[in-house]
Amino acid sequence: MRSENVPVNPHRTIALIPARAGSKRVPGKNIRTLRGHPLLAYTIAAAIESKIFARVIVSTESEEVAAIARRYGAEVPFLRPVEFAGDRSPDIEWVRYTLERLVGDGEVCEAFALLRPTSPFRRAETIRRAWDTFSSTTGADSLRAVEPCSQHPGKMWVVEGEYMVPLLNDGSANPPWHSTPYQALPRVYAQNASLEMAWTQVPLKRGSIAGTKVVPFFTQGLEGFDINVTEDWMIAELYLANGEAVLPEIHPST
Repeated sequence: MRSENVPVNPHRTIALIPARAGSKRVPGKNIRTLRGHPLLAYTIAAAIESKIFARVIVSTESEEVAAIARRYGAEVPFLRPVEFAGDRSPDIEWVRYTLERLVGDGEVCEAFALLRPTSPFRRAETIRRAWDTFSSTTGADSLRAVEPCSQHPGKMWVVEGEYMVPLLNDGSANPPWHSTPYQALPRVYAQNASLEMAWTQVPLKRGSIAGTKVVPFFTQGLEGFDINVTEDWMIAELYLANGEAVLPEIHPST
């Protein structure tokens, strides 16, 4: 459904939440229950509460997932084609398909956010902070959530035959990066699954979600926590039990 509140930004912006049914590492992950509600529900709730979006849309190939998404306040105007719902399907396929369908149906959409259900600790405030960063950066194509990497690529190796060579090789470094303390290495960030934002023209006209000018969004605390495997689910439950994490409030439709 459409938000009852006018978005706080002047652009026509929509939220896209990918929720395909297939998940090999955690079966049924997107609709598996976490603290009484499907995992998907927390991302829908945060998106709606942020008041950033004119529409909150779930992309799925599953009628079951679609029904759950609608119950928690999201729209599913059409199902995603199954050929764009495989575990190796790149995001650009379903994002471009969705935006093209929406535009073809008369939707005016200047920007979009990609919000994955696997980040349940991302809050409405997180989304608002990201939008403020993205919309205030002149010339940006997109924004992507990042955090300091825990394993530095300067200490990674590629095996070639019987030997291995550094993945990154700065010949001027002495000692080489693989023999340098983490604290002394260049600051490197890894993207997380919390969120992405982009202007609609980037995927529609340039065939890319990111474009070339990508703004970093530095997540705080557990905002970027991502549930990918069973162990992640157990850790999420532990964070909640210890009071280290808080989930968005849920308001399902009746």
